[in-house]
Amino acid sequence: MGNVTGFMDVDRENPRTRSVASRITDWNELYHEFPQEKLQEQASRCMDCGIPFCHSGCTLNNIIPQWNDLVYRGRWEEAVEVMHRTNNFPEFTGRICPALCEASCVVGINSEAVSIREIEKRIAEEGWSQNLIKPQPATKKTGKTVAIVGSGPAGMAAAQQLTRAGHDVTLFEKNERAGGLLRFGIPDFKLEKRVIDRRLEQMKAEGLTIKTGVNIGIDIPVAQLQEQFDAIVLTGGSETPRDLPIPGRELNGVHFAMDFLAQQNRRVFGSDISLDSEIWAKGKNVVVIGGGDTGSDCVGTSIRHGAKRVTQIELLPKPPKERSPETPWPLWPQQLRTSTSHLEGCDRLWSILSKSFVGENGKVTHLKCVRLRWHEQEGGGPRMEEIREGEFTLKADLVLLSMGFLHPEKNGLLTDLGVDFDPRGNVKVNKLNMTSVEGVFAAGDMATGQSLVLKAIDGGRKAAKNVDAWLRGSASVLP
Repeated sequence: MGNVTGFMDVDRENPRTRSVASRITDWNELYHEFPQEKLQEQASRCMDCGIPFCHSGCTLNNIIPQWNDLVYRGRWEEAVEVMHRTNNFPEFTGRICPALCEASCVVGINSEAVSIREIEKRIAEEGWSQNLIKPQPATKKTGKTVAIVGSGPAGMAAAQQLTRAGHDVTLFEKNERAGGLLRFGIPDFKLEKRVIDRRLEQMKAEGLTIKTGVNIGIDIPVAQLQEQFDAIVLTGGSETPRDLPIPGRELNGVHFAMDFLAQQNRRVFGSDISLDSEIWAKGKNVVVIGGGDTGSDCVGTSIRHGAKRVTQIELLPKPPKERSPETPWPLWPQQLRTSTSHLEGCDRLWSILSKSFVGENGKVTHLKCVRLRWHEQEGGGPRMEEIREGEFTLKADLVLLSMGFLHPEKNGLLTDLGVDFDPRGNVKVNKLNMTSVEGVFAAGDMATGQSLVLKAIDGGRKAAKNVDAWLRGSASVLP
């Protein structure tokens, strides 16, 4: 490493967030620009640790120590090249990945981990600003055609890799714009959509065809797709949300989180929203059920709408403030995480069970809950017990269900193809990403269940390599 004592000499520092008063008035990203010299200092904190455990934390196997050293030395072109060896979209992961790599950073054993995610984002942004990220069209075409259904991170990664391998690739998206949940599920204050559009333009310049507003199985019969393409890759994500079937679920004002978030994202990029279907939090008591990242995004979005009060409740117990001894380094730690949205003004409650929705004139007005006590069980998972006299009621003019996703939508595309499903309802694939139907592959959340963006990108890359090998009848040319 260029500075062998950097991890001892330099404290961790990240970009400052914009003030709460400023950022809740718009949908722009949250952070002030970080001076380049400070970023290079942060890169110097990467130590010559011998065994870079950050690699095991990162699903993409990013070559983190190498590009940290290149950043420290100011060798941006090389850093951009090294980063793109393993990750097609570092500008996405550098913004929204939970940074599994940092949790397993060796410096983080007894100090604060290296600011890997910020360095990753900055390498990508320097690559764009210095015109180092350019289209990479194939030098030789194979004459093979591939249809990719679903334009989220898995579909985008598979599409870019297969296009660069020389295949004629068409990326289908049922919504009006490409990007999947990157575009419709993640608020602009975390990922401005210009970042997606910039990368899509590069991919089109490489030869990718993108068709939006096309729902395969409805707008185009599945049989037609099979006739026109040599291979099909399913990357439609896991879109069936977990519901909450308790009394009062039918009341107006109870919505799935993704309906709320997608509508707001459409509003930001200028789409007209029907007043009849509008989900708006201004002046309302909002209750978010579910304590994960999507729930946090609902909190930040509600606050920007001008909600009267936002409460987020979670079934499970409150995590410890520090890393739990049950998840020692280098494992992903079980510990309390407070997002920027939480810091904008939110009541958070743990060990809460939702019992029923209460309403007037067909509209939700309250949520009845009960507090829980959790017990460890020998040879089994924890058991919950309702606390006697632990019932309470929350005012709730808008309830957002953010409890994760079960499996992909099956009607239409998947049922028409006749693919098999695993016990969890995901598309069943073998080790080469092939489904039960010859020539049909699957990757991302559709095959693995709900997961992270970096895992979807990795899944798309691996599927592309397997599809390429299958089409060639020999070893793949892809990394």
